[in-house]
Amino acid sequence: MLGALAVILGAFGAHALKAKLTPESLQIFETGVRYQFYHAFALIFVALMAGKFQTTLLNYSGILFLIGVALFSGSVYLLATRELLGIDSWKSFLGPITPLGGLCFVAGWILLAIAVVRTKF
Repeated sequence: MLGALAVILGAFGAHALKAKLTPESLQIFETGVRYQFYHAFALIFVALMAGKFQTTLLNYSGILFLIGVALFSGSVYLLATRELLGIDSWKSFLGPITPLGGLCFVAGWILLAIAVVRTKF
């Protein structure tokens, strides 16, 4: 579902938002879509691994990826469209959320790497 939503948001950005956002804001929106896509694929990998190897590290990795998408991509989408949505005053609130999502991504990748290294194929 995360991948399907990324396709929908990417198409929405490329078509509906293109005329309404500045090139900089559109690029920011596309960054959110790109990171959402990366982590949709990461979650597929986590799910495949979890089906074969039972480890809590994989579970935590997947959870961190989901939280990261919500915080990072979600805040980026809102930051890029804040003027259009009339939430320009939210910038000071949303700005710090984006790096928290990025930290969740990093932690998720580290846990995934540890889980893979510990797995005996």
